[in-house]
Amino acid sequence: MATIHATALVDAGAELDPGVVVGPYTVIGPSVRIAGGTSIGAHCVIEGPTTIGRDNRVHSHCALGGPPQDMKYRGEPTALEIGERNTIREFCHFNRGTAQDVGTTRVGSDNWIMAYVHIAHDVQLGSRTILANNATLAGHVHVGDWAIVGGLSGVHQFCHVGAHAMVGFQSHVSQDVPPFMLVSGNPLAVHGFNVEGLRRRDFSRERISLIKRMHRLLYRDGLTLDQARSEIEALLGSVEGGDADVRLVLDFLAGSRRGIAR
Repeated sequence: MATIHATALVDAGAELDPGVVVGPYTVIGPSVRIAGGTSIGAHCVIEGPTTIGRDNRVHSHCALGGPPQDMKYRGEPTALEIGERNTIREFCHFNRGTAQDVGTTRVGSDNWIMAYVHIAHDVQLGSRTILANNATLAGHVHVGDWAIVGGLSGVHQFCHVGAHAMVGFQSHVSQDVPPFMLVSGNPLAVHGFNVEGLRRRDFSRERISLIKRMHRLLYRDGLTLDQARSEIEALLGSVEGGDADVRLVLDFLAGSRRGIAR
């Protein structure tokens, strides 16, 4: 059985698996499903449709699954989905999706989400990311696996932050940030690539050199974006295990809607 504090209010239409713990004064509405091993702290509000996977740690005063902050929203059925083993600290705010996009806001697994983080409608957050205190993801933002968004940073709606990228403290992200890149500031500027993060993830020296080459092609060699893409594509097959890194960058550039930070 779930362990529910006597002061918590859990709607009869919610589904809580065995092993779920719900703290004092928390309110859980209908159409909420929480998998085993997850704990919900005190004074949280969880609205549905929301699905929360196994072994998450949701700290106090979080508001999850509320309607999108979008003036076009007319009550359409949309959802929030949260994966497994996420840490979600105090006062975080995650909205459901909208009918104008995929309709579902998604948070992956193994993310470290610090206090006061806002995840707006239709955000697609990958896995193993870090969102520092007060990071704000506007509607329709995509953030790739292993990315880091620094404290007090804002990501403009529809922007994409690539896998393994790092956004520094108090940055204004109004264009797409390609995978692996290190950016910060307002206006946003590229300051290199996330070499320390790659080392911590056991990227080989050869793969790191390959990513450094892609960074130079995009930002240091004076090439147009089309020229840089052509030169990056030519790197396929040049480093053992590196083709996935090259394709990650090529696919990101091909799918960019707002243009990349340059």
